[in-house]
Amino acid sequence: MDFEGIEGLSYVPGFLAGQPADEVCRALDAGDWDTTLKRRVQHFGYRYDYRARSVPDDARLGPLPVWLGDLARRLVEDGHFGALPDQVIANEYLPGQGISAHVDCEPCFGGVIASLSLLSACEMVFRHRDSDARRSVVLEPGSLLVMQGAARYDWTHEIPARASDIVDGVRRMRGRRVSLTFRTVVLG
Repeated sequence: MDFEGIEGLSYVPGFLAGQPADEVCRALDAGDWDTTLKRRVQHFGYRYDYRARSVPDDARLGPLPVWLGDLARRLVEDGHFGALPDQVIANEYLPGQGISAHVDCEPCFGGVIASLSLLSACEMVFRHRDSDARRSVVLEPGSLLVMQGAARYDWTHEIPARASDIVDGVRRMRGRRVSLTFRTVVLG
């Protein structure tokens, strides 16, 4: 089903909530965050090179940890991926932080990108690459956003760098937000 008039975009509220979401955040916080970007990140499965916009030949980090592997299997069982995703990037966004408009590396990753939002809501903005069309989606804690087809390739997505969002005419302050982006690496 298409969401917000974008072909290939689906939104699953409440995909992960409560104790399982807390356990995922604890597992991340027990790991090592990379601080070379404006936001903190962790890579699992494969390391993505932001400067080269590639997955280098020596990027394999090993299998996903069990707790991420369980989520990856659920994504397959729920029909979001045809095969297990093998790469995850965890991003931490503090209030005022965002990510610029982009399309996930086309030669690096397969046709499905899934992002799981935890801890705090934020607005994600989609812009069509060949028109002036613009849509925005509020990503609630525990929600899953899946991009494939046109949503994956024809629309950029971004999180504006700000401390709050206006949702239904009401200002909502952002808190710490963590996202887990599941992808499948395309080698060679």
